Amino acid sequence: MAEFPASENGKISFKNRVVVVTGAGGGLGKTYALFFASRGAKVLVNDLGKTPEGKPAADLVVEEITKNGGEAIANYDSNTEGAKIIKQVIDKWGRVDVLINNAGILRDKSFKSMGDKEFDQVLAVHVHGSFACAHAAWPYMRQQKFGRIINTSSAAGLYGNFGQANYSAAKLALVAFSKTLGIEGQKYNILANSIAPVAASKMTETVMPPEMLENLKPDYVVPIVAYLCSAQNEDVNGEVFEMGAGFYAMLRRERSRGHVFRTDASFTPEAVREQMDKILDFDESPEYPKRITDANLVELLERAKEAPENEQGDEKINYQGQTVLITGAGAGLGRAYALLFAKLGANVVVNDMSEKNALAVVDEITSAGGKAAPSIGSVEDGDKLVKDALDAFGGLHTVVNNAGVLRDKSFAGATEKDWHLVLNVHLRGTYKVCKAAWPVFLQQKYGRIINTTSAVGIYGNFGQANYSTAKSGILGLTQTLAVEGEKYGIMANTIAPNAGTAMTATIWPQEMVDAFKPDYVAPLVAYLGSEACDVTKSLFEVSGGWVAAVRWERAGGCAFPTGKPVTPEMIQKKWAKITDFDPERASWPTAPSESLGDMISNFGNTEEDDDEEEAGGDYIDPEDTEEVKAAKKAHLESTPFEYTDRDVILYNLGVGATEKDLDFVYEQAENFQAVPTFGVIPPFSAGSNVPFDSFLPNFSPMMLLHGEQYLAIKGPIPTEAKLENTPRVIEVLDKGKAASVTTLTTSVNANTGEPVFESQMTFFIRGSGGFGGKKVGSDRGAATAANKPPSRPADKVVREKTTEAQAALYRLSGDYNPLHIDPNFASVGGFDKPILHGLCTFGVAGKHVFQTFGPYKDIKVRFTGHVFPGETLETSMWKEGDKVVFVTKVVERNTQALGAAAVTLA
Repeated sequence: MAEFPASENGKISFKNRVVVVTGAGGGLGKTYALFFASRGAKVLVNDLGKTPEGKPAADLVVEEITKNGGEAIANYDSNTEGAKIIKQVIDKWGRVDVLINNAGILRDKSFKSMGDKEFDQVLAVHVHGSFACAHAAWPYMRQQKFGRIINTSSAAGLYGNFGQANYSAAKLALVAFSKTLGIEGQKYNILANSIAPVAASKMTETVMPPEMLENLKPDYVVPIVAYLCSAQNEDVNGEVFEMGAGFYAMLRRERSRGHVFRTDASFTPEAVREQMDKILDFDESPEYPKRITDANLVELLERAKEAPENEQGDEKINYQGQTVLITGAGAGLGRAYALLFAKLGANVVVNDMSEKNALAVVDEITSAGGKAAPSIGSVEDGDKLVKDALDAFGGLHTVVNNAGVLRDKSFAGATEKDWHLVLNVHLRGTYKVCKAAWPVFLQQKYGRIINTTSAVGIYGNFGQANYSTAKSGILGLTQTLAVEGEKYGIMANTIAPNAGTAMTATIWPQEMVDAFKPDYVAPLVAYLGSEACDVTKSLFEVSGGWVAAVRWERAGGCAFPTGKPVTPEMIQKKWAKITDFDPERASWPTAPSESLGDMISNFGNTEEDDDEEEAGGDYIDPEDTEEVKAAKKAHLESTPFEYTDRDVILYNLGVGATEKDLDFVYEQAENFQAVPTFGVIPPFSAGSNVPFDSFLPNFSPMMLLHGEQYLAIKGPIPTEAKLENTPRVIEVLDKGKAASVTTLTTSVNANTGEPVFESQMTFFIRGSGGFGGKKVGSDRGAATAANKPPSRPADKVVREKTTEAQAALYRLSGDYNPLHIDPNFASVGGFDKPILHGLCTFGVAGKHVFQTFGPYKDIKVRFTGHVFPGETLETSMWKEGDKVVFVTKVVERNTQALGAAAVTLA
């Protein structure tokens, strides 16, 4: 058995994994610790707290784990001393596999009453502590080529919430932190995700009735965290999930198509006002970006060039008598803002760390007849900046937080000093300026705040963990300011600008440099800062005249009955539903109360999903006939398959291995192994248990052709084992005169229950169509991918001549169809002589890919032509990321044998 089995006895396993849980002395953290220990993990239980009797809370959890036969140690350090926590676990067990950043505190106060202490304390535990622990664990996870990190957000972070400006900022900051860690960690098999759980705690005990708390047990959060942290999760990375009371759903960013303005003198704040409804329209062709590069700047440039002159409307926007404070206004975007606000009649306060730069912009404004005053200093001294504005002009109406610094480094090379510098300038600086301006805005019952995030803060980016975290935190802060300020006439919005820089000027054509200059971000800012602005709590991406709005979309999700425990295996089975963004089921929450609705509606749910009650439910389609539905629900008989190294060698020889390939033909070889395509052999005979004639008209086995094959390899292939192979019908299509049937056979280790292979075979049955069933197949990911080869020459081409005896040898692995050995039978099938097994060709090609590019976790082909034993097979391969697309041809007849083919590399 593997040292770290992905599953045991059909359950996700954490055997020998080392799990660190912060804040694990009670509540959700304790529930995590107990669960992971119950699945075989070694657990470090971190907590600072003590029981009413004065005993460390962590000790009690460790005692409970060890009493149940588990292994655990206690840690009492603050999570801000993450290096100490990780050192303890490394000293004890030599590795760290899973980090769950769960520790947290609340210091809730209205923004008016909140002090720096409350803001800093919450940021320290939630954000700086999560950084410290992840940064300390990172080198070990990289070295291990395995790591799973969970950062804990909240609905307050996602949507903003009254009295939680500090908490909202911290909790949304962690979402971008996770996204960046996911981007940087992926090639090392380090996956990072964020969760926003709703669970009973000491805090909620005081505000929620007991029956509500019972439905919000921490036990309902653990299953999805366990799945995300397991080796079974191979690709869910950088995502955000909400869960509570048995309801689970993924979130993603949805971006409106927006509006592209003509980038000339007609691009004004008035033009933005006239198009705001269109900018906020998510119904027309929205996008779902995942990376900062998911915006086609060239296309936007073309749209801007073709745009008509911008409409202005009837009313002018002006700032006469109003004062605008702009931070970081000595150059770049800040300078462009300052010049435009001054042009519109504002009193402009130009803040910058550089006195020279600030005075230069002030001089530029005053020389043109405008009004401006400098404010020299750091945004962390927000009180001084606001005082400078009040001293210079007697008031303050609009704040634009634009100041920032960069300290980009990969997470492995990041330093605590740079982390705190970037967080302090961007996030804490934004907080300080807003905090200083807040009483002024409250007193006059008017204010406008424009805070600056970035695409990096929304989507994450390599080398910018500090910057993405800070920028995301600014968005969380701003959303809460919008909530608290609305009844006082204070509107707060966030922008994510993308403007040309000195760097892009060296690589962009001049036309693009001109189109993406800061001047074309400023009109949006000037609209949002004006009395005319009637939007708040919005997020905009802006670049080169393009303005689009961004919001959360939540998947329809899955609600499990609350009458029984939810398990990680149930989560895994329902993953497609948890992540299904079908617009008929999706929602667009904007507040914690809206987010909570699906969870509350699941209280007391004791009904199973239809597809939980009925086997085959995951694959049943409304277009299926009743006979097909019955076939999909049917429990088909399992078939045992026991094999030894002799069978492995025989198969390897059957797909062309020779005496030179010792790893394939010599059981004493150090790396003796099966060609990965061996996985089609154990489930092969189980297919005979599928009753085709029960759901297809006119079925004849003589009319059945093997059309496609997909094989998933779930772990290391044992060279001897006893497997149980269970088939089921997963798709039946009516092709008119024919039918297409796909079966799925799962092969599990009979002793451990651990999955070994999944084989999907698609058959084409002539003469069995016209039964009124579903006509178009479902997308099953890699199993149905088109796998079109790139237009470039193949990266590798391998030729192999089969032998005349190839089919006679291959059939000994279990496919005794006479078509492949008996000339008379072959002639009835229309062939001059027996043909090679399609799965033998599949094995030869799979061997070529394996020997060229290494192990893979799945392989899919379409059988497009026959092969005669003795012919030469040529496999052309193209590596595309973690996929290798390939085509196999018969050289002598220049015909294709395998197409639509690819593997996913392990």
